[in-house]
Amino acid sequence: MSLSKLVLRSMKKNMKHYYLYFFALIFSVTLYFSFVTLQYNAEVWEAVQISGTATAGFKAATYILYFIVLFFVLYANHLFMKRRSKEVGLYQLIGMTKGLIVRLLAIENILLFVGAVIVGMLAGFFSSRVFAMILLRVLEKEALVTMAFSTQALQQSILVFAVLLIIVLIQMAWMIHRVSLLSLFSAAKQADERVRRFSPLQMVIGFLGLILIGYGYYASTKLFDIEATSNLLVSMLIILATTIGGTFLVFRFSIAFIMNIIRLKKKGHLSVQDVLALTPIMHRMKSNAKSLTLITVLTGVSLGITTLSYIAYYSSEASAYSQVPGDFVLLENNSQAFVEALEQHNIAYGAVDYRLQGVSATVGQLMSEEQKDNPLYTMEGVIYTIPLSDYQQKVPTASLSGNDAILTNYGGYMAEMFPLEKDRDIDVSAGEFKETLHIVDIQEHSLISGIITAGGGGPIFVVTDKMFEHLATQSELYPWHEQTTITLQAESDRAAAEQLYQQTGADILTIVDNEGDTHEYKQSSYEMQRKGNIESLGLTIFITAFLGLAFLMTTGSILYFKQMSEAEEERDSYTILRKIGFAEKDIMKGIYMKQAFNFGVPLVIGLLHSYFAVKSGWFLFGTELTTPLWLAMCCYIALYAIFAVLSVGYYKRVVRESL
Repeated sequence: MSLSKLVLRSMKKNMKHYYLYFFALIFSVTLYFSFVTLQYNAEVWEAVQISGTATAGFKAATYILYFIVLFFVLYANHLFMKRRSKEVGLYQLIGMTKGLIVRLLAIENILLFVGAVIVGMLAGFFSSRVFAMILLRVLEKEALVTMAFSTQALQQSILVFAVLLIIVLIQMAWMIHRVSLLSLFSAAKQADERVRRFSPLQMVIGFLGLILIGYGYYASTKLFDIEATSNLLVSMLIILATTIGGTFLVFRFSIAFIMNIIRLKKKGHLSVQDVLALTPIMHRMKSNAKSLTLITVLTGVSLGITTLSYIAYYSSEASAYSQVPGDFVLLENNSQAFVEALEQHNIAYGAVDYRLQGVSATVGQLMSEEQKDNPLYTMEGVIYTIPLSDYQQKVPTASLSGNDAILTNYGGYMAEMFPLEKDRDIDVSAGEFKETLHIVDIQEHSLISGIITAGGGGPIFVVTDKMFEHLATQSELYPWHEQTTITLQAESDRAAAEQLYQQTGADILTIVDNEGDTHEYKQSSYEMQRKGNIESLGLTIFITAFLGLAFLMTTGSILYFKQMSEAEEERDSYTILRKIGFAEKDIMKGIYMKQAFNFGVPLVIGLLHSYFAVKSGWFLFGTELTTPLWLAMCCYIALYAIFAVLSVGYYKRVVRESL
């Protein structure tokens, strides 16, 4: 028989195994080719108009995506070769050399790769337009995207998958040459260490794993504390090492030990559900510990990165408002022309005026005693004050008396990293005027332009009108500003108002400092600031979401493929159970428990990892945690649930076919 006929017969015989491997290849090609095609779509980049730095980030993402694809395909190929180990052993028994077997399997892999690349590129070509529309939607851009075929994307994809094919062939040849004939007939079970004895040492090591994870979680909550920031990199490495190491120890020792205790408590009275759930999990923990740890870490990392990016994108409006607390902010003498233009065009608006007087103060006096080592604790700077009557335009119920004051305009990462305490005194001065203010409340209300508060988030003191009048007498020594906040009454007037804002020069601010130097600033409107945030963050959230999806599909598929392999290995056990009288529903109850563990435990631990990772520094990315975190987690849970349902469905088919 010729080699070509042998290849065709082998592929026909292994069709039920090939579809799994073929799907992995098609999925990988589709994902990569659609991403690269989008990268070379000139219409998209012309509509997006993103900087070169962002484009470089997009290209860097293709390398990360290729690493994901490489890992996915190599694992699928390893699993495929493991399932065909007996067949390879039979080839050797009938006299075929290892070199001939390698040639046979190499031809099969080449045919599979060529077919998968063709199908995957077709699917990727059509799906790239969908991803392009999603990107434009995220960036709030209006553009017509056509389905343009990119020869650059084609050449790059062919090159990288040709390299991947070579790596796969090397992996396959190495697997065949390194094993003996006898081991091929038991290769499907070699990775599973049968744990027959459980010692107290295992319990101690498993408990140590829980302690390591707990310490990693605790250290993450203290990551950005004042005393920890000096060794931030070391702290992050320690958290990473303890969390990953603890996860492996938990999977390797804790779970098997706990399940063995559950089994012993039953005193030999095991139900069929126990046999199909507790026992297989307990006896597969060595090989499963490595894969489950990897899957858990990948899940936590991808979910954490996706969540942080979404937090930044979701908070774009709040971040814009902290910079521009109104539709338009006018400072000093640049407001009159814009206001007159609004009235001439019959654009209805509301205006709120704020008077600001700078004072010298040490905000560290409002910090706790634990933050004494913080440089801000003794640093003196200029902080603006506004009169109570102006503040009541924003908060009508506010009231003050005597030396009482409200600290507002203080939020974001500053409030998280450097929390201030109310019911404390702070000394302020303006020239010869010195006074002690009693802070009765701390609020986050954004009132003043970020240009004045040095980028937004800087505190503002609200004082009584009488106190403010005293401070105003020192205006020649400390900064004095007037701000007018314009709020449009009709959203339909926004486009016209934006145009007038620039035509009248109201977006150009000229400020003279204490030394008489003139500084010119560009003051964006709220809508301009919001769109700028979206444009700068939109590509980031798209790339991270795409890579997060790739990570998730990879980990979910690995779990699914692994369960398919285990189902085939356990087929004979199901046949025996069916023959001695157990119904399909009885067997499936144990399988449900097993799948709940195999998919649920890595997901739950991965969610916990990502939660504490995100919780440690989310405030550096935005102003809202709960909604983005829950949305990202729900998406991951839903996709894992889909893989779990597919796995249960495959088990159900195996159980039905076992009799």
